[in-house]
Amino acid sequence: MVSANKEMVVYCFDTLVSYYNNEEVPPPAFDDGQHPLFVTWKKAVNGGEPRLRGCIGTLEARWLVNGFKDYALNSALRDRRFPPIHAKELPSLECTVSVLTDYETGDNHLDWEVCVSSFWMLPCS
Repeated sequence: MVSANKEMVVYCFDTLVSYYNNEEVPPPAFDDGQHPLFVTWKKAVNGGEPRLRGCIGTLEARWLVNGFKDYALNSALRDRRFPPIHAKELPSLECTVSVLTDYETGDNHLDWEVCVSSFWMLPCS
């Protein structure tokens, strides 16, 4: 089973930094596979609790490498609830990745459990 990990978060940061620097994204350090996924960006403001800055994902299975690349940018730049993240915000961002696993058929609308693997981290200062 695939679990969210530090390398996936690093790849999301690498994707965003590469976008701003107009560079190729370095290759990821995790294995590819197909899973639903989400990328969440939060920003620390004035020493307070980090606030949501963007979150987009999909419940349809995507190849992880392309999925994280797409959703790292979409959640940072195209979440309609927020203005696009600017390069100057990178030092105050934190990222969470979620890989959804263990889907099964439910008997009714109340028959479900949350099975999500998430990993988050802050950029190095």
